[in-house]
Amino acid sequence: MKKAMVVKKQQDFNQIIKTGKCLKNKNFVIYYQSNNLGYDKFGISVGKKIGKAVIRNKYKRKIRSIIDEYKKVYQNSRNYIIILRKNCLEITHQEMKESLLQLMTVEKGAKNEK
Repeated sequence: MKKAMVVKKQQDFNQIIKTGKCLKNKNFVIYYQSNNLGYDKFGISVGKKIGKAVIRNKYKRKIRSIIDEYKKVYQNSRNYIIILRKNCLEITHQEMKESLLQLMTVEKGAKNEK
């Protein structure tokens, strides 16, 4: 994932979470909001309840690889915040991929924002 495609600032995370729309399943929570950049931006959050830094970084890498692999599924100029839930520790990488893609395709089928 390129650096331009990453949401890093805390205020950007908070703004997207407060004003964006939300989708949830048992493994992920996704907040999204339109942007005028012409490309998607992603922020990934893995809480301390998931595990130590090594484990959290491992799951962030897994999510980034899924995002890179399926870029064309969700190209629609939006900012996304992906929050990992603790249930992801119990599933395989393939199940994680299917769960995330399911949410992303539901979001794509949702009506346009304001």
